[in-house]
Amino acid sequence: MADQQARLSWRDGSIPVSDQFDDPYFSIHDGLAETEHVFLDGNDLPGRFAAAVEAGEDFHIAELGFGTGLNLLAAWRAWETAQAEHDTAGVLHFTSFEAFPMATDDMARALEAFPEVAPWAARFLAVWRGAGLCDLGNVRVNVITGDARVSLPDWTGAANAWFLDGFSPAKNPELWQDDLLAAVAGHTRAGGTAATYTAAGFVRRGLEAAGFEVTRTPGFGRKRHMTKARLR
Repeated sequence: MADQQARLSWRDGSIPVSDQFDDPYFSIHDGLAETEHVFLDGNDLPGRFAAAVEAGEDFHIAELGFGTGLNLLAAWRAWETAQAEHDTAGVLHFTSFEAFPMATDDMARALEAFPEVAPWAARFLAVWRGAGLCDLGNVRVNVITGDARVSLPDWTGAANAWFLDGFSPAKNPELWQDDLLAAVAGHTRAGGTAATYTAAGFVRRGLEAAGFEVTRTPGFGRKRHMTKARLR
């Protein structure tokens, strides 16, 4: 995969579809609800965020596939909710690996479909420059562009939770290979977690081989199953 801008088409005028992978960026039924079910609940983030902010600790999420930034906005909203409930400070670090970054105008157009996170989208898009570091105060974003198979092993960070959100394994198998999943495990803190919308057998086996305890759980919408994992 080359480091280049995403090429996309629009379904029903509001759902971006990757031309590179012939796959939509989020569920055609409700992308935000999908994110909350798969990535936030799949990593037990509401409770873990509450525990972290109550203890005055930072939290680190890492992600394969930044896309529209919707996952970031959903996590940021949940983090600020936890902070407001406990009246404490703290920083959510969010590192994402993206081979085909989306143009900012396209990102803004896609996010218009989710008025629930419009305040966070506006704050993000006001300072976003397309890649790299983005300081949002209580959230520090770093989008690392290029092939994750190259950039992730060289990354010096470690995450409390992973969002495995590449395009479908059938269409984007490079982002689900065993060596990349092993790199995910190698950059996960003790007791850290990962979640993904896919329940493909080879993905679950790859996570298990990398050292995760893997659970298949009910998926979102029409998807029967998804995958949750905790580092052993």
